[in-house]
Amino acid sequence: MRVTISLGQMDSRGADPAYNFECTREWTAEAARRGSDIVIFPELWDIGYVVERASELAAPLGEGWFSRVAALAKEYGLYVTGSLTEDREGTTCNSMAVFSPEGEMVGIYRKIHLFSPGDEDKYLTRGDEPLSLEMPWGRTGLSICYDLRFPELFRRYALEGANVILLTAAWPHPRLAHYRTLLRARAIENQLFMVGCNSVGGSQAEPCFGHSAIIDPWGNVVVEGGETEVLLTAEIDLDMVSDVRERIPAFEDRHPEVY
Repeated sequence: MRVTISLGQMDSRGADPAYNFECTREWTAEAARRGSDIVIFPELWDIGYVVERASELAAPLGEGWFSRVAALAKEYGLYVTGSLTEDREGTTCNSMAVFSPEGEMVGIYRKIHLFSPGDEDKYLTRGDEPLSLEMPWGRTGLSICYDLRFPELFRRYALEGANVILLTAAWPHPRLAHYRTLLRARAIENQLFMVGCNSVGGSQAEPCFGHSAIIDPWGNVVVEGGETEVLLTAEIDLDMVSDVRERIPAFEDRHPEVY
């Protein structure tokens, strides 16, 4: 099974959703022109990484960016995802919604691990449910930025049968080595494809470094961006997942009863 994925490595302007949406429209159209099945955008790509204004700019499901991105997905006929600020009954969540080519929201994951050094826990309410979805290309896990440091989440997705995990992020300097190493580690240890879309630039003190990437189950880089805005596109063969798991039966050789 082959799937074509685009990564929209944007410099989302802080608290400028109108500008960010026009960039989203342009890149979604280009991803569709390239024949992509799905395009993924960075973390909080609607408002940029300005968590202190998240409650002011958030929208409920079905409104604001949620409805506008759903319309884009339908207009261009592909899946669209990334994390948005959600007003959830008076609380504010960092929510990764997946929109189908029919314009339907087929799932929403709310960030479980809030980045306390960046005060996310002061402005956002964490989610409490992992989410993997059965997509046309197979089971797909969802994750957001800081989640990458918590391997338990990714192992759960792998045990649920995921063959690909999507990560939307706003990961800044100086932690490029951490991001690249962890992205490869999650792919290798779970024998699946890791797809990470990271921001560039940003209004925060430490700019995001990009390096959006797709990593295959062997830990090899399929495609990787630099530190400027770019729309990356690559086709992956998901049959590689079962091949790698047959050659190195790590899941069969586990002994969770002794860990």
